[in-house]
Amino acid sequence: MVLRAPSGGEVRVDIPVVLAPMAGITNPAYRQLCREQGAGLYVCEMITSRGIIENDAKTLSMLQFDPGETVRSVQLYGVDPEVMGQGAKILCEDFEVAHIDLNFGCPVPKVTRKGGGGVLPYKRDRLRAICSAVVEAADAYGVPVTIKTRKGIDADHLTYIDAGHIAQETGVAAIALHGRTVSQAYSGQADWDSIAHLVREVDIPVLGNGDIWEATTALDMVERTGCDGVVVGRGCLGRPWLFRDLAEAFAGGRVQHLPTLGEVAAMVRRHAELLADLMGEERGLTDLRKHMSWYFKGFPVGGEIRRGLGLVSSFADLDAQLARLDADAPYPRQELGSPRGRQGSPRERVVMPEGWLADTCGMDLDLAAAESDVSGG
Repeated sequence: MVLRAPSGGEVRVDIPVVLAPMAGITNPAYRQLCREQGAGLYVCEMITSRGIIENDAKTLSMLQFDPGETVRSVQLYGVDPEVMGQGAKILCEDFEVAHIDLNFGCPVPKVTRKGGGGVLPYKRDRLRAICSAVVEAADAYGVPVTIKTRKGIDADHLTYIDAGHIAQETGVAAIALHGRTVSQAYSGQADWDSIAHLVREVDIPVLGNGDIWEATTALDMVERTGCDGVVVGRGCLGRPWLFRDLAEAFAGGRVQHLPTLGEVAAMVRRHAELLADLMGEERGLTDLRKHMSWYFKGFPVGGEIRRGLGLVSSFADLDAQLARLDADAPYPRQELGSPRGRQGSPRERVVMPEGWLADTCGMDLDLAAAESDVSGG
């Protein structure tokens, strides 16, 4: 798969698999861990355009890349076309970013209530203006721009087909579609038919997202929808080796690697080392805690050991707990194909600015509050 900027600059993604940006997860350590398994493109945590141009310390701290990231990929969030264009210019010029992804799919209420994230595509004129501004700014450096969106706000207010046409017309290199609405959040089942519909509607590459729990699922999505690649988020939580399976699957193999508990422990140790290099031992090991339940989901790990793993703050703590595991315990097959990470319930009402659905025009609206404290959200 090739992502092309209008001027001809391009990013080649040999294995059409993208690691979705996830707040607090896809820092340089986790991106390196997944990249070591092989495949695709690995996107930095979401940051805001306003945070970049205002030199916000939190935002800038998230713009870190390890030496092996030959393609620096960042997801950019914002609601103001001019500010987004300025942010894209800074990313390309000062941080040598080679790919920019725009987030129009976030379902978090603190974002949607101000008109950002997954509800913004309803305002077609603003979506067009943002895409145009960012593509123009990035194209000066030959950097391709992609966007990620959802089906729409809810079943009665779908936006993804219009978003696809706008993306294509403004020079966006590809569009990723999560087959859920904002009202669904992460609940229920992703609608792959919507991905197939978008594929038929646009000429630019379409990436499918939603319910990819195994490598075979990714192949099924491509076969059923005709999409050009996949975006993997929750499916890789606690399973960075999924990218090894995906790489082999897209290369024509159907081998599935089911690590023993000892092999998972070794992966956890490697993750710890990368986090410690990034943040220091105590902070890095503390950050690792949130990954423990994902890594050991379904394995025969007693409650006392699980509690200990959830309290590690040093390599000594970690090694002591890992040594207590049954290294030969096989992978829990009952976990194959099962959802991971947050799910929740569908929302009866999506929180939006008052009168948001009255019309599809939004260039005259002041949405500056939608960018407040969003980096990494």
